[in-house]
Amino acid sequence: MTTAEPLTRLIGLSTYAFFWQWQSSSPRPLTLAEMVTRTAGWGVRRLQVCDYPTIETYDDEQLAGLRGHAAAAGVELELGTRGVEPDHLGRYLQIAQRLGVTLVRSMINSTRTRPSPTEAGAMLGEVLPAYEAAGVTIALETYEQVPVQTLVELVEAAGSSALGICLDPANSVAALEHPADTIARTAPHVRNVHVKDFAFTRQDGWVGFNLTGCPMGEGLLPFTDLLEQVRPVERDISLIVEHWLPWQGDSATTTATEDQWTHHTLDHLRRIQ
Repeated sequence: MTTAEPLTRLIGLSTYAFFWQWQSSSPRPLTLAEMVTRTAGWGVRRLQVCDYPTIETYDDEQLAGLRGHAAAAGVELELGTRGVEPDHLGRYLQIAQRLGVTLVRSMINSTRTRPSPTEAGAMLGEVLPAYEAAGVTIALETYEQVPVQTLVELVEAAGSSALGICLDPANSVAALEHPADTIARTAPHVRNVHVKDFAFTRQDGWVGFNLTGCPMGEGLLPFTDLLEQVRPVERDISLIVEHWLPWQGDSATTTATEDQWTHHTLDHLRRIQ
């Protein structure tokens, strides 16, 4: 990689980069359309609408309006949800097609179901032909509730061009899976990356630790190794910025810090050669 430009075109923001700004804790929560506008304002051309359940209530007119607004702003959309139930993923495929989306991030478990690996494989098998026909990829995220090896085995067993992995090394740390191991095991199957740095800090009294986010480049994320193994430029894999920002005591301070972290992360990524 001789220039930052090929990497820059892959960078996107997640609704998690605006997390505290669209929650009810904000005096005036951001709308999804405003998050699109803010994304473009950061000079970013991709937004992953991730774990934003309101999108499921949009009718065709609202989805068309969002797609038009994003297109006018020069922002490409991705989707993110939780669960692998066929009806649920079928609904997200409909939303993806209405929005011109080609990637849907999901997780095995949801608030509705916690399928076994065999059950999850069967559920995915029901919807993958439709995703393949539509040219849309499901990317299953690495996280602590499902072993990384289980995700890899599900993807390999499916053998589908429409199924891959959303790599987030931070999540699996809670299951005592080392970030380097998570990256190495998943690299061949990665179709999407969640970019956030993280660190352990001692709790008050030195009684245990907290695992939370930190400014990019100041924590434990082995991002250079991730780039070398995943090869996002060569494989056209999006890098979606999100944060694990704890509440900072009040809304104004928290949202200001959120924006500072976004600015810092984008600057960090754009300087990578």
